[in-house]
Amino acid sequence: MPEVLGGLEARGAAAVVTDSNVGPLYAEGVVKTLEEAGLTVTRCVLPAGEENKRLSYIEDWCGAFLEAGMDRSSLVVALGGGVVGDMAGYAAASFMRGVRFIQIPTTILAQVDSSVGGKTGVNHPLGKNIIGAFHQPSAVIIDLCVLKTLPDRILRAGLAEALKHGVIADASLFSYMESKHDAILGKDLEALAVPVRRSCEIKAAVVEEDEREHGRRADLNYGHTFGHGIEAASHYTEFLHGEAVALGMHAAGVLSRGLGLVDDGFVETQRACIASFGLPVAWPEMPVDAVLEAMKHDKKVRAGTMKFVVADRLGHVVHRTDVTEAQVRVALEALRQG
Repeated sequence: MPEVLGGLEARGAAAVVTDSNVGPLYAEGVVKTLEEAGLTVTRCVLPAGEENKRLSYIEDWCGAFLEAGMDRSSLVVALGGGVVGDMAGYAAASFMRGVRFIQIPTTILAQVDSSVGGKTGVNHPLGKNIIGAFHQPSAVIIDLCVLKTLPDRILRAGLAEALKHGVIADASLFSYMESKHDAILGKDLEALAVPVRRSCEIKAAVVEEDEREHGRRADLNYGHTFGHGIEAASHYTEFLHGEAVALGMHAAGVLSRGLGLVDDGFVETQRACIASFGLPVAWPEMPVDAVLEAMKHDKKVRAGTMKFVVADRLGHVVHRTDVTEAQVRVALEALRQG
C-alpha cells in the first residue's frame, strides 16, 4: 500500500470507509499506513448489511469529509465488501464531483467482482443500485489472507460471482471450481487464488472493452436480472447478494433451455455445481409476482423491455430482448420447485 500511495502522490486528508464487521479487524492497520504516508485520516463506519446501502449515508459521509477538511485532492479508501466498496465509490464520485478512491476488498465477492469495473451506487426500495455513477478506482489492493477471517456463508456467496465468470467467459475456470470446490471452500489460498485472479482478468478485460455497458459488459449481468428481482422482493434480508445471483443463474439456465439455446445437461451441470458450493438453487416460498414486478424496475430495462443474458454454451452468453413474461415465469417457477 505505501507504494500505491506514493504513486498516487496522495496528500492532505483521507477517509477510510468501512463497516461494523470489517472495521474492528483491519481499519487500524489501514489508518496507520495512511498516517505514515502523511495523510490526516477520518473514519466513516457503516452498520454492516445490504439493507444499509442507502443514499442517506452518502450525505452523512460527505458532511464528514467536509468537516475533516477534505478537498478535490483528497482520497477515499473503501475497506470492506461489495456494499462498502459501492457506497464509498459513490461517495467519492459525488464529493466535489469526484475524488480519487482506492478499493481494498475484504470479501471474495468484492475481490472477484465489485471492486473491479467502476460501478458505484446505492439501493432504492424499488430496485438495487438504481442510484449511482461510474467512477473507476485509482487502485485495487487484494490480500487473500483476509479471506481466512471470512464467515463461511459470505465466502460461499462470493464464489457465485466467480462461477458466473466461468459460465460467461471461461469454461475451464468453471471446471476448475467444479473439481476443486472442497479446497476452495476450505479456504486453501492457493486454490482460491485461481478464481480470484482469473475473475479479475475476465472482468477487467470486459470493462476495458465496454466501460459503460453499451455492449459486452452486459455479459456480467448473467443471473443478475433474476437475482436483483429476488433481492428486492425479499427486501434484501432473505439472501446475500451472491446467494440471489446463484438463484438467478439457475433461473437464467432454465430460461436459456426454454429459448432452445442449451440442453438439460447444461442446466443440471450448472445447478449441481452451484449447489456443491452450498449455494441455493431453490426458493420454495418465492412470491413470483413480486419478483417479476421487481425485475421490471431493474436498471437494465429499456423502454419497458427486459434484457436477459442467457447462455448458449458453457463459457459463452448472448443477449436477448425477445423473452416473454410466460418464459420468465417458467424460470421462476423452476426455482420454486427446486
